[in-house]
Amino acid sequence: MAPSCTLARMDIHSLQTRLRAFSAERGWEPYQNPKNLAMAMVVEAAELVEIFQWLRPEQAADIAADAARQQHVGEEIADVLVYLLQIADRCGIDVEAAVERKIGLNALKYPVPSSPQPAPTDSGVADDPSPEPRAD
Repeated sequence: MAPSCTLARMDIHSLQTRLRAFSAERGWEPYQNPKNLAMAMVVEAAELVEIFQWLRPEQAADIAADAARQQHVGEEIADVLVYLLQIADRCGIDVEAAVERKIGLNALKYPVPSSPQPAPTDSGVADDPSPEPRAD
């Protein structure tokens, strides 16, 4: 499958190299194993979720209207991404190849419907709800 997206603005290998050097300079390498990194990533993901926890859906969708909140979201996303890249680096995962493969698998698992999906009702739920696609 030909790549359908590009990470041209983000050089993952270069970021991983910088993160490795950052950790080495501080003597953190013994602690940065995949298990610890995954646990730290989940903590950072929880901090991201906390920002949205009590917002109404329309408030969450309009996060860019509040510059301070948008910056906070960006910082938490960066934290999650940093840990994710470090996990991939330590596990020898080619992130771009893994993402492309997963998109292909999801396309097979969740094909484009051949008929229109039911429209949501006033309650916001379709009369004949079909399962929400997940990136699993």
